[in-house]
Amino acid sequence: MPDASAARDEILSRIRKSVVATDEAQQKREWTTIQRSFRTEGTLNSAERIALFSDRLHDYGAGLHESSPEQLRTVISRVLAGREKKSIIVPHDWPENWMPIGVEAIRDNGLSYDALDQSEGIMTACTVAIALTGTIVLRAGTLEGRRALTLIPDYHLCVVEADQIVELVPEAIEKLRTVGTAPLTLISGPSATADIEMMRVQGVHGPRTLDVVIVR
Repeated sequence: MPDASAARDEILSRIRKSVVATDEAQQKREWTTIQRSFRTEGTLNSAERIALFSDRLHDYGAGLHESSPEQLRTVISRVLAGREKKSIIVPHDWPENWMPIGVEAIRDNGLSYDALDQSEGIMTACTVAIALTGTIVLRAGTLEGRRALTLIPDYHLCVVEADQIVELVPEAIEKLRTVGTAPLTLISGPSATADIEMMRVQGVHGPRTLDVVIVR
């Protein structure tokens, strides 16, 4: 049986070394020597990644739709009509050719939290999506809006382009290196939680209804 005291000393030694280390090049060298047994690159092609991502969304209870780039406005309009939406909030820089037909689009110019809470929902794009976990990552970009926009309203329609879907979490992290310290929001289906009695409640930490339009 391993010596607990020796293991503790080893852990504390590593912590001390990491705290006092000032040589960034040495830190990078040590980082590259860490043994990693998990996969860092996927093996699925684009169609297979989309199929896996769609399967995960279905399991989570999200609404799933597909569109060509040319038909995106029509598909968005149809999805919102199916949800009986009369208005929808969009990020300030939302493109005109993605605006829904027959639904009032309200650009977010610093709307109050109360206005967001009373809205019929929001519509955004995303930064990256992970097929294996069915996760959508938002980075508060120009087409994703501030975090409050995607956490307060009860409904969220998210546009995901096919080339944004990666297979594995490490691939998503690699893509996110370029965003620096931008705040991230990770969405895996409609917001849901369960209490100690395992009673599932949706909409506690974000929208209770999620629609995803995959553009391919």
